[in-house]
Amino acid sequence: MLISFYIEINCSCVTLIFNAVTLSLLTFCLFLKMNISLISLLTHHPSTQMEIINKHNDLRRMTNPSASNMLKMVSCVFSKDYCQSAFSYLKIDFKIGPIFLKYSNLFILIEIAGCGENLFMSSRPESWSDAIQFLYNEVKDFKYGIGNTRANANTFHYTQLVWATSHQLGCALAHCPHQKLPYYYVCQYCPAGNNVRTWKTPYRKGKPCGDCPGHCDNRLCTNPCMYEDKYTNCADLVKFHGCNLKLTRENCQATCKCPSEIK
Repeated sequence: MLISFYIEINCSCVTLIFNAVTLSLLTFCLFLKMNISLISLLTHHPSTQMEIINKHNDLRRMTNPSASNMLKMVSCVFSKDYCQSAFSYLKIDFKIGPIFLKYSNLFILIEIAGCGENLFMSSRPESWSDAIQFLYNEVKDFKYGIGNTRANANTFHYTQLVWATSHQLGCALAHCPHQKLPYYYVCQYCPAGNNVRTWKTPYRKGKPCGDCPGHCDNRLCTNPCMYEDKYTNCADLVKFHGCNLKLTRENCQATCKCPSEIK
């Protein structure tokens, strides 16, 4: 199941609820008015789930320069223990105003859950592959190690999409019929990418799978670290204090527990 954490989307009279294992359609007052192309985009369809996962991984394989630590993306359901701790409760509440989209309680929850987001809006139903490709195409304004190559360019959708250590993925579609761009495609990436200190290098360049020998699937690494460091200087802390100190044991779990995994 691609949607493996709780998402609530409120748009006018459309309400979709997704939980950790199943997708429950509680209120969908426009359901009978939806055409078959839109219905086919809903992410409870196994074929749609695979399209989203495969499209992300195809794009992550083709980075230039190539990546030595690019993790293969999977649905969060394949790592239930990690997902339950990371996404115990995640709510996206779209309050629609006359000319703007307001996020309610989103950013603080994203910060707690440690997830990033990409949002694509369209005037008509687009395939998930096309929506994801549109976000990736920001690469034209991005150069590895340099960042944006054009003034005022936005490339953060691209960098999140190819962020090496983001490997848990969940996506959803919302139809908000009274908006100028009524189709909302939302994807959550965990752990989050776009670290302000390293966003110009969203992955480590090098030979594909160079950082994960023995754990490679078609140019993508398959050995993610399932723990996170709370401090950016954990490597130095562990080097000098080891992992028996309470400070490092509790706050540098990735460094302490993942000596060879991608983190």
